[in-house]
Amino acid sequence: MLLLHETLSISLLREMPTCLKRILIVRTSAIGDVVFASPLAAAIKRTHPDAFIAWLVEPGIDALIAHDPNVDARILWPKAEWARLWRERRYGELWRRVRALRSELRSHRFDTVLDLQGLLKSGFLAWLAGARTRIGLGSREGSQWLMTQVVPRGGDIARISSEYLHLAEQLELDTGDFLPTLHVSTDADARAQALLAEHGLTPGRYAVFAAFTTRPQKHWFEDAWQTLASKLAAQTGLIPVLLGGPADAEAAARIAAGAPGLINLVGRTKLPEAAALVRGAGLLVGVDTGLTHMGIAFATPTVAIFGSTCPYTHTGRANARVIWLGLQCSPCKRRPTCGGAYTCLRDITPDRVLDEAAKAIAA
Repeated sequence: MLLLHETLSISLLREMPTCLKRILIVRTSAIGDVVFASPLAAAIKRTHPDAFIAWLVEPGIDALIAHDPNVDARILWPKAEWARLWRERRYGELWRRVRALRSELRSHRFDTVLDLQGLLKSGFLAWLAGARTRIGLGSREGSQWLMTQVVPRGGDIARISSEYLHLAEQLELDTGDFLPTLHVSTDADARAQALLAEHGLTPGRYAVFAAFTTRPQKHWFEDAWQTLASKLAAQTGLIPVLLGGPADAEAAARIAAGAPGLINLVGRTKLPEAAALVRGAGLLVGVDTGLTHMGIAFATPTVAIFGSTCPYTHTGRANARVIWLGLQCSPCKRRPTCGGAYTCLRDITPDRVLDEAAKAIAA
């Protein structure tokens, strides 16, 4: 098996382009995945300083790369608009939008496309760009037939950004430390500072709680957040600040009702302001969600709580701590077997989180 893997790697390296000049990165979503992929552009620039790098991404999420000095252009894929036109059966208008995006992509004359998602939709977008070389990462769903080369997913799964580091190594890039890195605009920072000032807060004197994500089996329990809020404020002096989107408003209100002193900013920030608040925090505690990964990208002291999903335990940051109990049933991913008990998270106590938080802050 090892010999087969080595032979495959050598074969891939022989096929890879030796000079990347005009590159399109396709990683349209989600927040956490764009954060994980963020070191790739810098690795390309270190190896090919004159390369032109564009990133195809969905509107809103593009804020994560908007101020990356290594990304020369953002190209927006209006996925929601395309989906709406499809539902409304406005196929003519949809076709016009597809052609418009194709024209925009091809105007950049890309020689190489890197499809980091490896799905049929991302493969179609990569093919649409018209580049001669299209490299897919773990391509499936039929997208492999739209690629000229496919790199199997690999790397140390315990390391943050591992699969993108693996791709960078296959491309023979100067990977450096290959840690997620984000940038905040001065305007977003100013808006975040104004929001903090409304509540008498200053940078470094608050703790961000990133309590919400897409699936219930990734959520820590509301009573646990309430207990943590009071104990954290008493022991560290950090004021808990709850962040999230409009869809999280009801759950946030329940948490806030049982946590006196917690500041609920759920639904009050867009992604750039949330990023600025994460960067300025004295601590971030979060579940497996984009805001938590952003804490590591900003080198904010971070405690990440994992349960049903496979964690990265090697963060590359001395001030980032990961809690994962490693139960026999975990990770169950999208198929929990516990009947909603979520023991993998329930058995993570606020005191355990406090202990890890103290270590993160000290580091």
